Amino acid sequence: MTTIPGTSDNMLLEKLEQEIDMLQRNLIVLSVVAKNGPIGITKIAEENDMPLHKVRYSLRVLELEQLIRPSTHGAVVTDLAHDFFEKFDVRVDEIVQKISDLKTLHVQ
Repeated sequence: MTTIPGTSDNMLLEKLEQEIDMLQRNLIVLSVVAKNGPIGITKIAEENDMPLHKVRYSLRVLELEQLIRPSTHGAVVTDLAHDFFEKFDVRVDEIVQKISDLKTLHVQ
């Protein structure tokens, strides 16, 4: 992230950037589970060079969203994950458009 010293935009955009980073990690974990499931937390962490605690958190979030479920051999995706992936591109395009529209709001 590029920050401009002495401006208040750091805090305003920092939260958004953190959320995007977390979403990216959650999507990586979901994709790994979809491609390689059932798969355990340690293997996900090792193969994606992620800290174990962050993978654990992502798995918890994905389970709460009912996109994955635990099995005796590791995490597996649910039918909701397939629906999520089908709608993903459209949703991201909508979000990108909203972010793009923000550029017109600034005062020069």
